[in-house]
Amino acid sequence: MAIDLSQLQSSEIKNLDLLAKQVVEGFITGMHKSPYHGFSVEFSEHKLYNKGEDTKHIDWKLFAKTEKLYTKKYEEETNLRCHIIIDNSSSMHYPLKKVQRFDDLNKIGFSIVAAASLIELLKKQRDAVGLSVYSDSYEFYAPEKGSDRHRKILTHQLESLLQQPKASKATETYQYLHEIAQKIHRRSMIFLFTDMFQPSKDNEELFDALRHLKYNKHEVILFHTFDKELEYDFDFENSPKKFVDVETGQQINLYAESVKESYNKEIANFFENLKNKCLQYKINYIPVNINENYNKILTTYLVSRNKF
Repeated sequence: MAIDLSQLQSSEIKNLDLLAKQVVEGFITGMHKSPYHGFSVEFSEHKLYNKGEDTKHIDWKLFAKTEKLYTKKYEEETNLRCHIIIDNSSSMHYPLKKVQRFDDLNKIGFSIVAAASLIELLKKQRDAVGLSVYSDSYEFYAPEKGSDRHRKILTHQLESLLQQPKASKATETYQYLHEIAQKIHRRSMIFLFTDMFQPSKDNEELFDALRHLKYNKHEVILFHTFDKELEYDFDFENSPKKFVDVETGQQINLYAESVKESYNKEIANFFENLKNKCLQYKINYIPVNINENYNKILTTYLVSRNKF
């Protein structure tokens, strides 16, 4: 299910909508080529014909190509609501990039392209989608809707977010997750893109907020976004470096090798605890390395949709 990166824009991202379409088309093509995708992908334009159904909606042109009976589905058959949440705090703007390119994104850039790709796939499934963005304030909110105009508004907002200059923004993720949970009243699938870093509160506050998101039987999918090479492996040259906390501004000078062993142990514990807590609270935990492609994110949506 690999995406051919050579077919995608590698210069500065100027048309997020087009890029998202290319990502989704590459993903779908990869799925149809793979005999091991593990579940049926029936996009909302068609569904398999069941014996006894009215034959007037059968797509005979598709039958000529596939020798399988499919019926056409229509807009009013939408039955899934999704809400995408993006953490726009300063830590999500790491690593710092002068220019966001498809083949060289930081965490916020990756999350934006992933969110736009989800919106495109949701469009194919006729699913309604909403969007929330937060940092040190609740920056943007749009409820779940299914119209093309609404999706264009969301994509435009994501494009604006991609162009924003980096600013010092700490966040209390737990606070805004509580606010968002109060806004989503009907049962929905919720996608959260965050690195799970917050400076002042312990993780119990954060997990209380995640549990609040699950209220009203929502399905919560946490895309834990990180740079594996730098943030997990701590792969820096062993020369004196100044490390700066992008949210608090605190600085420390050190040799990477002098702390790498203890850092690796702490970060592994952090990831493992996060995974276990999500399992405990029945939250779908998906670690997402920004240096990989978007297949894991799009596949997660399709699998979750089947279960939902």
